[in-house]
Amino acid sequence: MSARRTALAATAFAVAGACASFASGQADTRRSGAEFMSPATQAIERDDTQNPAMLWVADGEALWIRKAGRAGRACVDCHGDARISMRGVAARYPAFDAVAGRPVDLGQRVDLCAQRHQQAESLPPESGPRLALESYVALQSRGMPIAPPADPRLDAWRDRGDALYRQRIGLLDLACEQCHDALSGRRLGGSVIPQAHPTGYPIYRLEWQTMGSLQRRLRSCMSGVRAEVPPYGAPELVELELHLMSRAAGMAVDAPGVRP
Repeated sequence: MSARRTALAATAFAVAGACASFASGQADTRRSGAEFMSPATQAIERDDTQNPAMLWVADGEALWIRKAGRAGRACVDCHGDARISMRGVAARYPAFDAVAGRPVDLGQRVDLCAQRHQQAESLPPESGPRLALESYVALQSRGMPIAPPADPRLDAWRDRGDALYRQRIGLLDLACEQCHDALSGRRLGGSVIPQAHPTGYPIYRLEWQTMGSLQRRLRSCMSGVRAEVPPYGAPELVELELHLMSRAAGMAVDAPGVRP
């Protein structure tokens, strides 16, 4: 299937879900993480001149045109103008990588591109260049609906992510759904519990004083319930990402976000 046909299928997947809810007469009660934030935090996210994540976006834009690696190539050499070629890309990840034989998220895709096509050194998880490029690419999908790929190769991975979302883990014996479904809108340790829709990643978190990926947020939650924390790139983290993006299908991308 061509990239264009894949994109069309993914969009149809998201639209079909939204239409089904409308046809059933049920209002869409999903809310992005930004909607749970204070007016002050929302204002910072909406204003690109105040949003600290835009510093990473600027770095990503510079890296996009910078030649790197033994191949001496830049992202722009293959993809052209990111404002055109990357439009909607972040809304369709994680996606299946045929070479690796597994799904990868957007940050992993950035790293794989650097290694395969630039013949550059790997960009470690949460490193500045990786987050910068991921932020720059994610920005190009701002306002577009999340459209998980309608790719049967992802089904088993997505199903495992669904199961993980509902599985009690850690010394606190809690599952993701117990907080983010049953208690959304309430407070935990002074912070509002959102519905776990990953519309704004990567995000700048004031607590971190830096940018962070969705995997960092997932690992932080696992640590919070005193569970064993998998390493970055672990299959279970990507499985959870797949499930979360499916739950958010049709919601608008608002990356890069700002959180407390």
